[in-house]
This record gives sequence, C-alpha cells and structure tokens, in this order.
Amino acid sequence: MSNITEIRWHGRGGQGAKTASLLLADVAFNTGAFVQGFPEYGPERMGAPITAYNRISSEKIRVHSNIYDPNFVVVVDETLLEAIDVTSGVKEGGAVVINTDKSADEIRPLLRGYEGRVFTIDAKKVSEATLGRYFPNTPMLAAVVKVSGIMPEDKFFSEMQHSFEHKFASKPEVIEGNMQALKMAFEEVR
Repeated sequence: MSNITEIRWHGRGGQGAKTASLLLADVAFNTGAFVQGFPEYGPERMGAPITAYNRISSEKIRVHSNIYDPNFVVVVDETLLEAIDVTSGVKEGGAVVINTDKSADEIRPLLRGYEGRVFTIDAKKVSEATLGRYFPNTPMLAAVVKVSGIMPEDKFFSEMQHSFEHKFASKPEVIEGNMQALKMAFEEVR
C-alpha cells in the first residue's frame, strides 16, 4: 500500500513517546483515517530506550508488524543518537525529527551518514515555556504532524483540543498549556 504513512518513534521510558504515538493514532482515527499505534518494549523501566510506531492510511491497513522502513522518525531524546541508528530504513523523501537545541547541521554528524531531511525542535524550551515542566511528547507530536503533513493543521488542533478536554477533564487548567505547546511547536520546528 503506497498511501500508508509510517512513523517510528524513539524515546526513553517516561518521556511519553508511546503516549504520543497512541495520541496521534486517536487523532488521525477521529479524522477518518485507518490507523495503528503501538509500542515495542525492551526492559520496561524508566529511562530505558523504547520504540513506538504509527501507521496512518486512507485505506484499510493489512500489515501488522514493526516498522522497518518508516517515512518519518521522531527522536524524543537526542542521547539515543549515540546508541541507536535511528535513521535505519528511512524512506527516500522521508525525514527525521529530533528533540534538540542544536541545528540540523550540528546534529547531522551523529546520524551515521544519513543524507535525508532533518528537522529539529527544542521540545524542552517549548514545554517549559507553555507547561512549566519538561514534557517532550506534546511538542514532538506537533512537530511530526507539521513535518509529515499527515493531516491539516486546523483538524489537528481541533482534534487535539477534544482529546485534551477528554483526557484532562479533571484538570482543565492543563488543557490551555498543552494547546499552547502544540501551537508553539508548529512554529519552532526547523
């Protein structure tokens, strides 16, 4: 199926990569897409490397495996660049989105010869400015949606608003900060 967009997430336990991939699946589903969102665990402990995946398509998805040749890769923790070949299998025309305060040119030497598109976003700066604490998953979710063009910006923000209202029904004060984080991330990804 050529119309499937595949995304692979690399993070560490506790950073929200799994949550972001599941949230992206929910939001895409609510826009009418066929979706998959699932994690792959090694040792389940805080700080251990984890991988999560998304498949998003306008047609039924009939493949059920890990994603080896993604269109997009999201790296929630730049220290993983030293330990994992995050660019492995990235399709031509795809991209890597990395949480870092460095530029794409500064980070490229750590990407093991990868010559494709690289986008960076300082998710720490975004989350601390909008949420008051370091939660990298919300800015990284917005960054990959912007880079991939997987859904229109207005639909993304609308569905995220509904999702946050449901998820944070007992804590409505965090909804606005999360929405601000999404919007700021759309502006900050470079």
